[in-house]
Amino acid sequence: MKHKHVISGNGVPKSHLPFSPAIRSGNYLFISGQASVDDEGNIVKGTFEEECRRSFENAKKILDAAGLGFEDVVQVRNYVGKQDDLPSFNNIYRTYFTAPYPARTTLVGCLGDLLKFEVDMVASIK
Repeated sequence: MKHKHVISGNGVPKSHLPFSPAIRSGNYLFISGQASVDDEGNIVKGTFEEECRRSFENAKKILDAAGLGFEDVVQVRNYVGKQDDLPSFNNIYRTYFTAPYPARTTLVGCLGDLLKFEVDMVASIK
């Protein structure tokens, strides 16, 4: 199988770290962890809700660049900094995904102090 980087630009956030925003392999797009960063890859601090939405919007930019949408996502891993933010997270999650929901894993308390939320995804390419 050939691996293909999603082309930079089109609003896809840059990174200062050694990873690709997403890799296409076969009929799948693997999206690296997306956090609350601006287009230059600088962390943007905010409330949990602001950081969560910005993370999903950054993932949306990558999906858009690949010609996909949230309806094409088949698996989501979520990293939530604090247990108390789970109700807000679930409410925000429902604004991006509808039934049938993708397979999902949610880890809590694993981010340290730098981020409040991060998400990575796998999307199916038709």
